[in-house]
Amino acid sequence: MALLLYATSLIILLIFLIKLYNFTQPKKNLPPSPPKLPVIGNLHQISPLLHHSLHSLSQRHGGPLMLIHLGSVPTLVVSSAEAASEIMKTQDLLFANRPEVKMWRKLLCDLKEVSVAPYGEYWRQVKSIMVLHFLSNKRVEASGEVRDEEIEFAVRKIEKSCNQVVDLSDLFVTITNDVVCRLTFGRKYSEGESGRKFKNMLREFFELLGGLNLEDLIPVLAWVDRLRGFNARVERVAREVDEFLEGVVEERLKKRSEGGGGGGSGEGDSGREDFVDILLKIQKDDSLGVALDRLAIKALLLDAYTAGTDTTATVLEWTFTELLKHPKILKKVQEEVRMVLKGKSEINQDDISNMKYLKSVFKESLRLHPPIPTLIPRVASQDVKIMGYDVMKGTRVVVNAWAIARDPKVWDAPNEFRPERFLDCSVDYKGLDFDLIPFGAGRRGCPGIGFAMATNENVLANLLHKFDWELPNGKEEDLDMNERPGLTIRKKIPLLAVPTHFSS
Repeated sequence: MALLLYATSLIILLIFLIKLYNFTQPKKNLPPSPPKLPVIGNLHQISPLLHHSLHSLSQRHGGPLMLIHLGSVPTLVVSSAEAASEIMKTQDLLFANRPEVKMWRKLLCDLKEVSVAPYGEYWRQVKSIMVLHFLSNKRVEASGEVRDEEIEFAVRKIEKSCNQVVDLSDLFVTITNDVVCRLTFGRKYSEGESGRKFKNMLREFFELLGGLNLEDLIPVLAWVDRLRGFNARVERVAREVDEFLEGVVEERLKKRSEGGGGGGSGEGDSGREDFVDILLKIQKDDSLGVALDRLAIKALLLDAYTAGTDTTATVLEWTFTELLKHPKILKKVQEEVRMVLKGKSEINQDDISNMKYLKSVFKESLRLHPPIPTLIPRVASQDVKIMGYDVMKGTRVVVNAWAIARDPKVWDAPNEFRPERFLDCSVDYKGLDFDLIPFGAGRRGCPGIGFAMATNENVLANLLHKFDWELPNGKEEDLDMNERPGLTIRKKIPLLAVPTHFSS
């Protein structure tokens, strides 16, 4: 009996102390939140198209900032330019880290990729390598020959299919794959059976990165990931990607040991220095403040490839989709391209610079269809106040760039495709204007904007210059605009169109 009274007294004392502690602690002013369920939090309110779900929840329960719980993970959803500026400019240093996600660690070379590496000296060094040796304006200009060759090859393929249906979605993936593969690995991986396997591997890789990882969000349900085969898929794809990258590096080292020098083995690439050569040279010189080991080299190769393919193809796909859906705009941009070229058969960068409407078309496409609509998550490294709200250390941050770019307080008729809005507008997509941040901003903004847009602009200008285009059924209103879930948001149904040759 005495023992029971003692235990009861201890419980009452404990409850009293907890209440006293809570009473004496300053009350936190947390961002508004929708109601949540035990264990799963707000996961039941999230659809595979995350940007739509978060936008809908923010309109009902939040606003510029909203706190939700994805399982056990507190997540701050950012849905206005002002809030995004606070996160990625004013308090950028406090949100410069990425969350620790076990799946990322497996798929992305133990987090040695620039895009997900922890903020610190290693990240600064490898980002510097990526920018200086792969993404700088000088490198983008030097890559023009490869880009032009692959675009010319695509044009020849289209010429053979004139007056027939062409799968533009597949064409854009092939062009971007081949350009980036040649610049990164020194050869193409798109042809034959090996090319098919390579594309399938990368398709599954992107699918997994955009998938729901229960182990990350609800650790007690980690067994579900094992049961549904998700963990096994991650392990298999991670192994396949690593074996591919290991083979690329080993092949180059063997070639060097045999006195073959640098450069790839693809057509036209023999002797041309690619990113593999550059990284092996940097490793040999050992001039970095951090060790560039084999895993880091594979991580940078994977970064260079993944950052420049799927997102670039996605931008092309949605831009061409919008043009086919709006024939008057298609005609207007075609007229500009052909007027600037004045009968020339080749397009150079000076020509592109003079295509103001074409550039406005891309800005409007990126506004409506950012390739990664919710950007890559960040995490708060300490407690901080954002717009008067308390954000706790460890809170994951998701910036809904898609919602920001459709904010009716900023954009007139935000859901309509109107490239003209950018003709006399200084807003750009390079990370300085927070009304339009398809590539992010701040320290963790995408450093490859110039590289990606050089490919996008040249591909579009060439296809509009050399061909007229129409939909197979000729009905713009029937063009499917549904999205497919994933890391990058592609069209659910591939874009099909019929080219006819244009003769000036």
